[in-house]
Amino acid sequence: MEFIRAIDRISYWSRKAFAWLIVALTFVVSVEVFRRYILNAPTAWIFDFNNMLYGTLFMLCGAYTLALAGHVRADFVYIYLKPRGQASLDLILYFLFFIPGILGLIYAGYDFAAISWRIGEHSTVTAEGPPVYHFKSVIPIAGVLVMLQGLAEIVRCVECLRTGVWPSRLEDVEEIDVIETQLSRSAYVDEESRRQAMEGAHAIDEAARHRSVVDETERQSRTP
Repeated sequence: MEFIRAIDRISYWSRKAFAWLIVALTFVVSVEVFRRYILNAPTAWIFDFNNMLYGTLFMLCGAYTLALAGHVRADFVYIYLKPRGQASLDLILYFLFFIPGILGLIYAGYDFAAISWRIGEHSTVTAEGPPVYHFKSVIPIAGVLVMLQGLAEIVRCVECLRTGVWPSRLEDVEEIDVIETQLSRSAYVDEESRRQAMEGAHAIDEAARHRSVVDETERQSRTP
């Protein structure tokens, strides 16, 4: 469990660090809009730079999304399985697809970045394309972060097979927390309505994150 917690913390802190790229991206786009439409002086390389910022944010937050079990999955079968069935299926897919795929990403990404650094590659999308070798270095780094989190998920699956219960995940602020705050401050929602709304929201959230419809049904049947 300590191993899982340690890797989860790395993924969570990587998200907190790289989430600041959203601020940088917003600032760059705002400045470019001002230059383009107010000063009539657009920047030629801004399109490439925006793509680099967004691509970096997208890739380096992949491990965090995996830590939250937030990646897209085909739930039409998965949610009807018991936790041990879910863990068995996850374990098979991790070894069959995840590990080979991410190892391939790390290997190819490293080679991709090394060649780019060696030739001092610049973008060819625009005439004044910025350098891209630092951006391509993100590929193997993101692969390593996702691989680390994947190893934690494999251990999490093994633990679930042993105990029959999914190990807990680190808590983080989510949309459901914002909803709860807004409802608690509303003068137009009584306590009972707020409680029912939050119970429904939590049930949906639980079913979407390594939980099953069967588990939720059993939980409700045990509730007096």
